[in-house]
Amino acid sequence: MTEPYVKGVATAGRDAPPARRGPVVAALMLGMGLAAIDGTIVSTAVPQIVGDLGGLSVFSWLFSGYLLAVTVTLPVYGKLSDTCGRKPVLITGVVLFLIGSLLCAGAWNMASLIAFRVVQGLGGGALQGTIQTIAADLYPLKERPKIQAKLSSVWAASSVAGPAAGGLLAGYADWRWIFLINLPVGLVALWLIVRNLVEPPRPATDGTDGAHARVAGAGRSRAHVPGAGRPHAAARARVARTGAPRARVRVDWPGALAVFATGALLLTALVQGGVAWPWLSAPSLGLFAGAAALGAVTVVVERRAAEPIIPGWVWCRRTIAAVNLALGALGLLMVAPTVFLPTYAQSVLGLGPIAAGFVLSVMTLSWPITAAFSNRVYSRIGFRLTAVLGISIALLLLLAFPFLPFPGEPWQPALLMLLLGGALGFFQLPLIVGVQSTVPYGERGTTTASVLFCRQVGQSIGAAVFGAVANGVLASRLGDSGDLDTLARALDDPGSLTATAIDQLRRAVDAAVDHVFVGAAGAAALALLVLLTLAPRRFPVLKEAAGDED
Repeated sequence: MTEPYVKGVATAGRDAPPARRGPVVAALMLGMGLAAIDGTIVSTAVPQIVGDLGGLSVFSWLFSGYLLAVTVTLPVYGKLSDTCGRKPVLITGVVLFLIGSLLCAGAWNMASLIAFRVVQGLGGGALQGTIQTIAADLYPLKERPKIQAKLSSVWAASSVAGPAAGGLLAGYADWRWIFLINLPVGLVALWLIVRNLVEPPRPATDGTDGAHARVAGAGRSRAHVPGAGRPHAAARARVARTGAPRARVRVDWPGALAVFATGALLLTALVQGGVAWPWLSAPSLGLFAGAAALGAVTVVVERRAAEPIIPGWVWCRRTIAAVNLALGALGLLMVAPTVFLPTYAQSVLGLGPIAAGFVLSVMTLSWPITAAFSNRVYSRIGFRLTAVLGISIALLLLLAFPFLPFPGEPWQPALLMLLLGGALGFFQLPLIVGVQSTVPYGERGTTTASVLFCRQVGQSIGAAVFGAVANGVLASRLGDSGDLDTLARALDDPGSLTATAIDQLRRAVDAAVDHVFVGAAGAAALALLVLLTLAPRRFPVLKEAAGDED
């Protein structure tokens, strides 16, 4: 049974004239492109950056620092977009990203470049969450897969164009240009946003219609109650006099700082554990203990806040909690293809970097295609069943990877990745669209950010866990002779090894990656279990979309 909702709140984000949608969508795609291409274009230029600035021992923080900043700011920006509006948050994100890019281009050593990458990440967190939220605001439920497929296609194109562009700029110009090319793209996006994005009047939050946060403590916001969200008589009178409701913005800055600090410590422990220091060393244990202590402080601060950054209803509502956990498992399983498959393709199959990248990129090509057609499926069988279908197929494909022959042909893993991308398109998009459709306009930013935050945290946990699994398998096969990176470098120079040693190394890498994919299948099984046991059979969509899932 679909719960009753107040019609009008959910559709407020689509009151802008349709004629302005085109430029806004173009701005969203450009903004998403900035975030999507960042990692791939930088990774290609790492040798040139290290050769110019030094800092080989800490260069991994070029990516870790950016990832930390994006992840820990997602919930903060999500709440701010609900409180202050999408447009100012998105503009802030683009400006921060461009400032960070300009500073990166002028970096004088590795420490300064890492610091400026964190500034970029502060902008990237606003881009990822707010763009997804605005996309849901602009389109009704039936049309959302179209815009989501467009955004997914940006990621697909970036996965292919990023390494090529980074290699060309680093090889024939200067690595600093990989940051400078963000400026014209970002400025065009900024101009389109300022000129064309028009937000609806925001409902009053000065007490006339009640603060839903107080009700959310019971696991249910006012948006779930018939009549909730309707302006109080005094508010209606004020609107009649002024022409628009007057919102009083209250930002939970102590909560934002607590969330940021907790996330920073936790993700630092996950990213650097087993890499910069052993897992059971003092730094790792200290970071985990600090994260736990700050987590407890965060809970206390958020419970006392009138408008918490991470409200309790994010985890008290069954649908949102299920989607958060399921997409956290998605982040976990995605580490297998994105991190370990390129090493497998080069070390086991003997492919070059470009061909190895193609084996992975076919997954990003099929993903947006199935995502675009997913609405034809979930409009008939529902969001949950569509996601169950997608993750079940993904589970079988991940389990099939260890059965590939050794050494095998490149088309075999490429075919699996093509099918895996298609399966995950049916899994992720229905969950995101579905959960966005269960909340009103004023809660959509927080909900979207919580989903993306869980996926990012899952990815960080997956990198740590599967890295330990891979290194453990290698240690058992080869002793303590090295990790995946060391082996990949050894196989890149086969003249220094005997044929027997090469075969032994390749079999060891093959076994390690097989174990990782089995672990990824376990993450897929976890997502499937969450959907079957926790997610409701029918998502409680708002009234304006209630008939679309039946």
